[in-house]
Amino acid sequence: MLSIILPAKNEAPALAGLLPRLRAVQPQAEILVIDDGSTDGTRALCAQLDVVCLSSPYAMGNGAAIKRGARAAKGDVLVLMDGDGQHDPNDIARLLAELDRGFDMVVGARDRSGQAGAGRALANGLYNRMASWMTGHHIADLTSGFRAVRADKFREFLYLLPNGFSYPTTSTMAFFRSAYPVAYVPITVSKRIGKSHIRPLRDGLRFLVIIFKIATLYSPLKLFLPASAIFFVLGLLNYLHTYLDSGRLTNMSALLWSAAVIIFLIGLVSEQITNLTYKRDG
Repeated sequence: MLSIILPAKNEAPALAGLLPRLRAVQPQAEILVIDDGSTDGTRALCAQLDVVCLSSPYAMGNGAAIKRGARAAKGDVLVLMDGDGQHDPNDIARLLAELDRGFDMVVGARDRSGQAGAGRALANGLYNRMASWMTGHHIADLTSGFRAVRADKFREFLYLLPNGFSYPTTSTMAFFRSAYPVAYVPITVSKRIGKSHIRPLRDGLRFLVIIFKIATLYSPLKLFLPASAIFFVLGLLNYLHTYLDSGRLTNMSALLWSAAVIIFLIGLVSEQITNLTYKRDG
């Protein structure tokens, strides 16, 4: 059975066109709209179209809606897609075809034309390159909200997923970390209907945190070891300079070397914590 999960916050205009299209292309699928504290006609629209709507009394976040939908879904395969009309229901069949080839997660990968502005495209390109370096696998779109996953494997990581917009990043890295195969299918996206809930100024720091989260979710030492090496080299260069200039070792060199050791030890501890995080009880 297939379950389609649509997180939605004040997306009634988009859902009015999207839900009938979903029903037409996937008539046997369970469709769940997760109303994240909407103040428009989302619930009434779902009742009119005979679609299950799970409502929250207040906004908890996109990731929280996904988690609630994943817990309530009855299908053994979940399709996660935005409720703003950007994703084409006809692409669901393409994602499912890749699942049938043995993948556990299939992500709809956008090209640059599908990004919401040049700034977002640049940021997502940075995330993709860093995540690809961390995992050793090509990651075409780390932050895409359109994906098909096997329900049992996705539910393993619900406790890791944040309540905000970065659940795609976390789930992708968790699948790679646990050696669950992930595939990417190129998609085109339409212009969203309505106003985006992402705010560049408010979410700028969040995007920076995502970069560090990518590393800590997969292999912290890949981030901390280079940082430690940089501090060690800076301490060595400072020592060479002061030794040649005045023939002595300065406190600055000792401080930089101490920082290198501390950063390395933090990375080592973080690596062990990450291993424990993904350790499954037989």
